Amino acid sequence: MPVGFFDSGLGGLSVLQEALQIMPDEKYIYYGDSLNAPYGEKSGEEVRALTIKNVGFLINQGIKALVIACNTATSAAIDDLRSMLEIPVIGMEPAIKPAAMTKRNGDILLLATKMTLQEDKLKNLIVGLNINDHLIKVAAPEMVTLIEKGEFSRDRAVSTVEKYLDNIDLDKINSIVLGCTHFVFYRDIIAELVDKDVAIIDGNRGTVKHLYNRLKRLDLLTDKKDENQNVRFYNSDSKINSSRYKQILNTVKNINN
Repeated sequence: MPVGFFDSGLGGLSVLQEALQIMPDEKYIYYGDSLNAPYGEKSGEEVRALTIKNVGFLINQGIKALVIACNTATSAAIDDLRSMLEIPVIGMEPAIKPAAMTKRNGDILLLATKMTLQEDKLKNLIVGLNINDHLIKVAAPEMVTLIEKGEFSRDRAVSTVEKYLDNIDLDKINSIVLGCTHFVFYRDIIAELVDKDVAIIDGNRGTVKHLYNRLKRLDLLTDKKDENQNVRFYNSDSKINSSRYKQILNTVKNINN
């Protein structure tokens, strides 16, 4: 049985690429709701309704586990999905905990969507870590829309990232948390614009390791070796086809390398 991945669009492919590296023999189904992206500018109720509806498609495909590869969708719908479904449901959250645990001097810059920054899930996490005085939160919606539109021009990407960093005193930043799966595509650009000692952290690997551990504990890991990796792609926007998905996966793979 396959593992289902859901995202508001194309950003979750950065999480899927991690899964392909860590669990290359599993089968996967990926569904992106690019027709309704970006989720980060919608209300929590809108995101919840869209997420539950689209997850229904994956459930009908017979998946053995579900990954909500979207911080915004996780914030809005993860509790409902876990109460509704009997399979493991793995969500995303901005990796501010690992950033806080580095014990380095300076502030943490969190780049995320507007809705993620407003949700109680993040607020409770911040309170629990007691880092509110050292956390700078920036909503960066255009960093999502560029990826969804397929605008991979380096000049456009650099100018977009610079816009969100312009008002930040980067000398006081010790780490940058990529709180949206789309933002992994900008990792190299961000690294070029900040001091080399600034850590750039995302939650993708931790999420996939959590998925692996859950599958192993429940004895759901595949025991079959498959030389032909089987990933099925679906999208609410018919203009986005499998070749576009594969192009993006290769882009993420090169960034991670």
